[in-house]
Amino acid sequence: MIVMSHDGFNETPAWRSIIVVPISTSASQGKRGPTVIEVPGGTGGLPRTSFAVCHQVTTLDRSKVTRKIGALPAEILREVEEGLKAAMDLD
Repeated sequence: MIVMSHDGFNETPAWRSIIVVPISTSASQGKRGPTVIEVPGGTGGLPRTSFAVCHQVTTLDRSKVTRKIGALPAEILREVEEGLKAAMDLD
């Protein structure tokens, strides 16, 4: 998953929820359109090509996040933001 919520929320103990975009390794996800962003293998600690599924953005309790495997480069995060905009019809 990609944590998308603001660090201010993520670091506040009283704020239990985080906003995430799930990641899939299913190649069929990559054909679903502008709301699915390809993340090449080796990027951000991912061992193989994966797909950020922006139309499935959700919240999780912070306790469900057990470890960080890496950080995505700014270019990929911009693409994920565009995928979220497309999924939610935001300008």
